[in-house]
Amino acid sequence: MTVYTTFPSAMGCTPWEFRERLTQEAKWAEAAGVRGMLVYSDNKLLDPWAAAQLLIERTQQFVPLVAVNPVYAHPFDVARTISSIGFLQERQVDLNYVTGGFHRHLTELGCGLDHDRRYDRLTEYAEVVARLLDGSRPVTYQGEYFQLKGATVTPPLEAALTPGVFVSGASDACRAAQQRLGATRLAYPHEIGSYQGTSALAGTGIRLGIIARDSSDEAWRTARRRFPADPMGEEVHEIAAETVESRWHQNLSADAFRSHEPRDAYWLYPFRAYKTFCPYLVGSYEEVGALLARYLDLGVRTLILDEIVEEDDLHHTMRALRHARGEAS
Repeated sequence: MTVYTTFPSAMGCTPWEFRERLTQEAKWAEAAGVRGMLVYSDNKLLDPWAAAQLLIERTQQFVPLVAVNPVYAHPFDVARTISSIGFLQERQVDLNYVTGGFHRHLTELGCGLDHDRRYDRLTEYAEVVARLLDGSRPVTYQGEYFQLKGATVTPPLEAALTPGVFVSGASDACRAAQQRLGATRLAYPHEIGSYQGTSALAGTGIRLGIIARDSSDEAWRTARRRFPADPMGEEVHEIAAETVESRWHQNLSADAFRSHEPRDAYWLYPFRAYKTFCPYLVGSYEEVGALLARYLDLGVRTLILDEIVEEDDLHHTMRALRHARGEAS
């Protein structure tokens, strides 16, 4: 199983404080054997490529998983950025293709495409990037959204640095893009009992938080201290849910609105209170590991962890992961 963490929020930090915090979290994760870090992208966040560059400069082998949205740059620019990082730093980046879930953000940038057509454009975009990075011949591409005639990215990217490719979403349009691109689909897991079939999550990576400790009681004390009841946050979530187009957000919100009470180790309250954007697994190492193992049995091979709060969180999480893989002593 490949594991990434999540880029922390810069809210409330000075530039120096944030650089130090990011560096510390990346080094903690790298030392724990985590592959890299998911770097978000929307109109209100830091530029993900600038963030990726900082991660590369402050680590040895850490791989940024960079969110790429077609509204921000031409695919040639993305391919050239990846090629330049490969040449100058001899480092790899992975790509998480996204369409943008906030309608207002898309409107601000003049994007009027509906949900499914944004995935059509995203698929073309990812195909162009892949062909440019292949570098075996000049790229001519005639699509609905992108046209190239004999384009070449230089210097060429070494094959060993070819990005891993992900696409985010829960809709049929996202699944179609995933299949056409041969990508891993990133999703937010529902309660394990809601899945039908033995390979319901094949080709899928999931994003969630983990709070695991020696005992279930200790884990839940930590969880409720970290995510106390927050009626104001619940109200904010209800308002936001009316404007977000992302199907994963709509589906997970529907689950959280029906009930955010724990179901075994699965817990939606941090998302219900809008303190984070993913479910949590809470319990003893054995309990969390057993539930994770069931997701693995359904085909999950990539795990995106929520933000790191403390270095010990990684220690506890990796113990739970070892239980999930049957490696616990």
